[in-house]
Amino acid sequence: MASAYPAGPTRWEALFGDLEGQARAQSAAEADALVSELTRAEHATMTLADRFRAVVGAVVTLELLDGAPLRGVVREVADEWTLLQGVRPEPASQHLVPLAAIAGVHGLGRQAASATSRRDALGLGPVLRTLQRDRARVTVRTLGGTVGGRIARVGRDHLDIDVLDDRGTRLVPFSALLAVSEAP
Repeated sequence: MASAYPAGPTRWEALFGDLEGQARAQSAAEADALVSELTRAEHATMTLADRFRAVVGAVVTLELLDGAPLRGVVREVADEWTLLQGVRPEPASQHLVPLAAIAGVHGLGRQAASATSRRDALGLGPVLRTLQRDRARVTVRTLGGTVGGRIARVGRDHLDIDVLDDRGTRLVPFSALLAVSEAP
């Protein structure tokens, strides 16, 4: 006996199949849009320090606000600064660079890493006070030029450097700092 129903899908089955396919496509598009929105929201919380934290141990080239490059291995990162170990063609000394002094960076990936220790919140002051305590010879680079000496005092937003050449003292606001480097 022959069936009263056609062998292929009925018009209703095709209609419901089409509606189900449209629903799946719309659901996938909404999921893609949600993922994109969440990704944008995550990127909005990312800081420059987070980007540097993700590449500790890698070589980067900083373009400082004076336009000069500074190339080195990222050794340490805090919310306000990064410490580079110079690599050729730069001297092999260490360079403390305020993040606010950076105009551009080559060598950062797209990834980020959040702060994980209390040290990440250290400002410039405590680091500069350590250099002051150790009586380290430094080269201080600003938009106004470079001066060598020893850090005499560190205030909340500035430092005094005893200039070795003329035995005078020069006050440098933190906002003017481009880099503080180990002197050769």
